[in-house]
Amino acid sequence: MEFYAFVWALMILGFGSSGTKRSSMALTPDGLTLLTFKAAVSSDPANALVTWNEDDEDPCRWPGVSCANISGNPRVVGVAVSGKNLSGYIPSELGSLLYLRRLNLHGNRLSGHIPSELFNATSLHSLFLYDNNLSGSIPPSLCDLPRLQNLDLSKNSISGTIPLDLRHCRQLQRLLLARNRIYGEIPAGIWPEMESLSQLDLSSNQFNGSIPTDLGELGSLVGTLNLSHNHFSGEIPTSLGRLPPDVSLDLRFNNLSGEIPQTGSLVNQGPTAFLNNPLLCGFPLQNPCQNNVAPAPPGGQIPSPTTGTPPEKHGLRPGLIILISIADAVGVALIGLIAVYVYWKVKDQGNGCSCTGRSKLGGDGNSAICGCWRAGIGSDEGESDKGDGGGGGGGGEGELVAIDKGFSFELDELLRASAYVLGKSGLGIVYKVVLGNGIPVAVRRLGEGGAQRYKEFSAEAQAIGRVKHPNIVRLRAYYWAQDEKLLITDFISNGNLATALRGRAGQGSITWNARLKIIKGTGRGLSHLHECNPRKFVHGDIKPSNILLDADYNPYISDFGLIRLISIAGNEAPSSSSSGTPGGFIGAALPISKSAPLDRPNPYRAPESRFPTARPSQKSDVYSFGLILFEMLTGKPPEFSSPATPSTSTAGSDGVPELVRWVRRCFDEAKPLSEILDPVLVREVQAKKEVLGVFHVAISCTDSDPEARPRMKAVSETLDRIGGT
Repeated sequence: MEFYAFVWALMILGFGSSGTKRSSMALTPDGLTLLTFKAAVSSDPANALVTWNEDDEDPCRWPGVSCANISGNPRVVGVAVSGKNLSGYIPSELGSLLYLRRLNLHGNRLSGHIPSELFNATSLHSLFLYDNNLSGSIPPSLCDLPRLQNLDLSKNSISGTIPLDLRHCRQLQRLLLARNRIYGEIPAGIWPEMESLSQLDLSSNQFNGSIPTDLGELGSLVGTLNLSHNHFSGEIPTSLGRLPPDVSLDLRFNNLSGEIPQTGSLVNQGPTAFLNNPLLCGFPLQNPCQNNVAPAPPGGQIPSPTTGTPPEKHGLRPGLIILISIADAVGVALIGLIAVYVYWKVKDQGNGCSCTGRSKLGGDGNSAICGCWRAGIGSDEGESDKGDGGGGGGGGEGELVAIDKGFSFELDELLRASAYVLGKSGLGIVYKVVLGNGIPVAVRRLGEGGAQRYKEFSAEAQAIGRVKHPNIVRLRAYYWAQDEKLLITDFISNGNLATALRGRAGQGSITWNARLKIIKGTGRGLSHLHECNPRKFVHGDIKPSNILLDADYNPYISDFGLIRLISIAGNEAPSSSSSGTPGGFIGAALPISKSAPLDRPNPYRAPESRFPTARPSQKSDVYSFGLILFEMLTGKPPEFSSPATPSTSTAGSDGVPELVRWVRRCFDEAKPLSEILDPVLVREVQAKKEVLGVFHVAISCTDSDPEARPRMKAVSETLDRIGGT
C-alpha cells in the first residue's frame, strides 16, 4: 500500500494527465518525501495539506513544515500537522528525512502500523503520534534513534507487549503510552538503564502481573508515575519508596493487595493514589490491615476437642454484667463532663475566640487575631496548632458549597484540619490546610460583611469555579456566613514566578527551558480566560506573584475574579496592585486591615490602566503579560533604571515602564543579544531564534496603543510555535 502511494506521488510529479513528462522537477528530495505523506492521506477535511504543491522549489513554506539551512541547503527539520482530522496512514518514506527532528501528527485519525523504517530518521528527537487510531505493536527499532527524547503514543490502539529493547532508549525523557491495548507483564531490567526518564505514563492499558521492583530506580522522574487502570496484582514493592520525594503515584483501579509500605516517598502519597484496590490496606487508606490468625500453642499442634465429659461453662452472671455496664456508662459521662469543662476553660482563657469569632460562642467578634486555626492566625510565625481549631465555624447558619462535585468534604473537617500560614500581605493571610484524606488545599478568608449579597457572591463564585484549564488555579468550594467567607482552592506547591525569577536560597535561577514552559503555559491560561468562556474574563492584575508554579514549573494563573468577590463580600475593594502570596489559589488572603497599603503602584499595569478611574481590559492584560516576558528574558524588573535614564521611578510621564523603553532602544540600536539577555541565560541558551521570537512577541504586546496589541489567542498560538512542543 505504501509503495503504491509513493509511485502515485512520483507519477503526479513526473507526468501530466497526457502521460508527457513535466517540464519542471524543481522540488527538493525532502519535498518529494513529504508528498508521499500527502498521498497517504485519504481524507483532509481541514485542507491542511492543500498547499503542499509539487511546483514549489522546496517545502519550507508549506503549513506545518519547518526547515533549517544545512550545508547550504534547506532541509526539513520539523513536521507538525496536528488536530486536522487527517485519515490515512504514516508512510515509511518519512524515515528518509535524515534531518527531521520533530514529527507531530497528534489529534488525527491516522491508522495502521507505525512503520519501523520511520526510525531511519536518525535526527528524530520528538515523536508525537497520540490521539490517533494507530495499531500494531511498539516497534523495537525505535531505540535505534540516538537522540530520541520525547515519545507520546497515548490514545491509540497499540497492542502487544513492552519490548525489552526499550532499555536502549537511554536518552528518552518522556514515555507516554496511556490508553492503548498493551498487555502482559512489564519486563524487568528496563528501567535502571533509562536514567534520563522524567515522565512515565502507562495508565489505561491491560498490563498484568506485579509492578517491577526496578521502577524505583527512576531517579529522574518528576510529576506523576501513572500505572492506574490496569490489572497489576501483588504487593506494592517497597523499592518505589526510592523514587524522588516529589513524585506522585497513581495506582488506582488495579488488583494490588497487602499493606502499603511506609518507606521513603511512599509515605508522601495521599489516599487517592491507591483507590479502587479492594485488597490494599494500611495508611493512608481508611482500611486498616487486620491479622486474624491466632497464634498456635507450643508444639505447633492444635488441640482437638475432648470427648466424654462436656466442658465446663464459664461466664459472668447476668447481675454482674448489668453492674459493669452501669459503671461504664457513668465513667464515660464523667469523662465527657470533664472534657467539656476543660474545653470552655480554654475558650475563656483565649479571650473567647471561636472559629468564626461569633460573640454567641464567647468571642467579641472584633479581635484582630481571632479566627479559624488559632495558631495560623494568632502567630506571625505560622506554626501549626493541631487543636480543635475553634468552635464550629458554621454554627448551622453558614453554607459550604462545593463547586467541584468530585471534591467534597465537610465544614467541620475543614475547620479542624491542621493548617499553617503560607504568607501575609497587605490583603491578609493565606493558609495551607491538609484535609483528612491527605489532600492539601489553600484557604482564603474574605472577612465579614456583605450579609445581603449572598446570591450575587454565589453567582460570581460559581462563574469563576466553572473556569477549568490546566494553567489556571481551580476554585473548588466556598463558604458563606454573615461573619465569615472562605474560598477553598487547589494548593500549588512551588511558590510563584516572582520568587523563582529572583532565586531561592540555595537554588540557582530557572533555566531557559523552564522559562519557555512557564511563558507558554501562562499564555494558554490567559488566552482561555479571554476567549473560552461566555463571560470573556478580564484578569486585571497579571504579574509574576500571581503566576504560581508547581514542582515541574507548570504555571497556574491565580487571583482572577478576586477583586469582585472582595467587593461583594463587603470589604473595601483593593486596588489591582495588591500583592499575592506564594501559596496557591485565587489570591492572597484577606481580611483587609484599614492600615494596609492597598494603593501601592503596580509596575506591571498598562499605561492606560494607571489612571484612578481606568478599568482593566483584555488589552491591558496583554500589556502586563508582555512586560512579564521582558522580565523573564532580561532578568530586569519593570522599575529597572537604565544608565541612560538613571531614575527610580517605575514609569515615565506617559506611564511606559523604563524596561520597555530600554528593550526597544536596544533593538533599535541593534545591540548584541548578550547585552540584553539575562546573564544566566547568556551562558545557557543556544537556540537564539527562540529567544528572539519571544522578544518580538513581547514587543508587540507592549505597544503603547491598546488597539495595536494582538489578542491573547494570537499571542498564545505564536508562542506555541516557538521551540519544541
